[in-house]
Amino acid sequence: MEYLTGYTVKPYSTTPLGEVTFTDGTNTDMGANQITCEAYGYTYDITTGTCRSFRYNTTLNRNIANINNKNNGSNNTTELGSNTVQINGSNNTTKGFNNNCFINGSANEIANGVDNATVLGSNGEALRDGEFVVSSGDGIGQTSTFFLNGTTTNNTITVLFVNGDAAVVLIARNADYVYSYVIDINAYRTGGTSGSGAVGDRAFWTLRGITKGSQIDETLTLNDSYGTVTGWTAEMVSAVHFPERLYLGVTGAADMNITWTATARFNEMKI
Repeated sequence: MEYLTGYTVKPYSTTPLGEVTFTDGTNTDMGANQITCEAYGYTYDITTGTCRSFRYNTTLNRNIANINNKNNGSNNTTELGSNTVQINGSNNTTKGFNNNCFINGSANEIANGVDNATVLGSNGEALRDGEFVVSSGDGIGQTSTFFLNGTTTNNTITVLFVNGDAAVVLIARNADYVYSYVIDINAYRTGGTSGSGAVGDRAFWTLRGITKGSQIDETLTLNDSYGTVTGWTAEMVSAVHFPERLYLGVTGAADMNITWTATARFNEMKI
């Protein structure tokens, strides 16, 4: 397939699950935003942030039961690949390939591929692994908490993993919604050959911000530190190829081994 006029990427392949990957002529296995996806005639899945040529979960697949799932209520759906899921309430959905999840309430949803999530209330949505969601019940707002971690060995920006999963760095969201966030970030030096500072140097920041679409406005506050932490910093970034998603980037220092952990609290407003 040729490049469409005005576009620098084009479809490269389609996975067995129907997800379309893109290439820029050099890099492959790239994602695409909604505008690019639909320009090439595909369907954009806002929930998972993927471009699709077809939906793998058919009506038949969505209703396949699994003996490890527990459904205490009515009109609840566990789509294909949902395992060890417990639902209390009504009209709730796990969108498939979910493990170890819990829902209590009504009209809640856990996105495809999200594991270890908990949703309480009504009209809530879990988009990230290990997320704890409490919905306002009116479908307008919800709060969620999740964990990030990673390590740095130099002074270039490094993306933290979501819920400790080395395969997940993107923080899923709906770019049409408004998100405010408060993220508590810890950093601790464990080693490295740099003669500046020493093992045990550490710092604690709070990153506060608000975002909608690709715009991010935030403030990073150093709450406390010990030793040499010069140049250590953190920021939220809108992903280049997935503008509907974010990632938390941290920067350490050259020849310093630093372990980072963060607890993120998101306040979502659906408008």
